[in-house]
Amino acid sequence: MNENEFKRNELLAKKTIKGINSRNMTGHYAKDKKEALDIALSLIPEGASVTMGGCTSAREIGLVDTLKSGNYNFIDRDNYEDKRQAMLFGYDADVFLSSANAMTDDGVIINIDGNSNRVSAIAQGPKKVIFIVGMNKVCSDVDAAMKRARNVAAPINAQRFNLDTPCSKTGSCMNCKSPDTICCQILITRYSRHADRIHVILVNDDLGF
Repeated sequence: MNENEFKRNELLAKKTIKGINSRNMTGHYAKDKKEALDIALSLIPEGASVTMGGCTSAREIGLVDTLKSGNYNFIDRDNYEDKRQAMLFGYDADVFLSSANAMTDDGVIINIDGNSNRVSAIAQGPKKVIFIVGMNKVCSDVDAAMKRARNVAAPINAQRFNLDTPCSKTGSCMNCKSPDTICCQILITRYSRHADRIHVILVNDDLGF
């Protein structure tokens, strides 16, 4: 990322955070991954129970490794034979970590899910939700964000999980009804009924897919 891109993202983040805050959510800006990690940890008290869906961005900033090695109760579904049980434990967690497949520059968050544990936890359950979002995911409006989620994030995720979907072969959404589709539930988070529940950390870097 060159200096002009960094400055552009910084200005866009200010606009996006204003939109996030207007939706009864709390926006944060991080100039890099290290600052994003520091902000995330400031929102998670020691001893808290923490879980997540498949949040690549949380791994990329070093948050997952820090939680696993620190004084936190990290509910790691990879350690459970019964994945459903791990997911159910997660609904009562103090903190749920997520990213966004896309979001608008006025603070609307778009997520597409296959098993739907992620979107359901975002909507209700855990006491606090922390989004880690790279500036590469910020779009101009809901239509553009939806197109990004379906034509960028979904095909890449289908490919990395080796799923037999049309998008994994073509690289773009075919609006399929494949048994392997990961576009089962689409959540648009446009407002939080509960103040201080949803926090969004915008990172001036490319994170996730």
